[in-house]
Amino acid sequence: QVQLVESGGGLVQPGGSLRLSCAAPALLFSDFNMSWHRRAPGKEREMVATISRFGTTTNYADSVKGRFIISRDNAKNMVYLQMNNLKPEDTATYYCKAVGPGRPVYWGQGTQVAVSS
Repeated sequence: QVQLVESGGGLVQPGGSLRLSCAAPALLFSDFNMSWHRRAPGKEREMVATISRFGTTTNYADSVKGRFIISRDNAKNMVYLQMNNLKPEDTATYYCKAVGPGRPVYWGQGTQVAVSS
């Protein structure tokens, strides 16, 4: 069974930083485009950042551009989301997602991020 496991969430003050990690040990990792998504309380899930199979292409939601950085390490089957200058509106549950051509879509269980003073 393929599992994506997120970690690194927590409570942080506005302006602080967190680094989220997503492990995908059972995947042929380089076959998959990876992305981070989030769902804030009472809102729809939204895409935060995407990264291509070998990390050559990244995309970000306008709300996080210049503050968040997505990266991956294919040797470790890991994808990361470095979140800087966090704002209260970044409070959400963050999920990683794996999408590969002709493959099922895989989601992690989520990790919670709370930004509050």
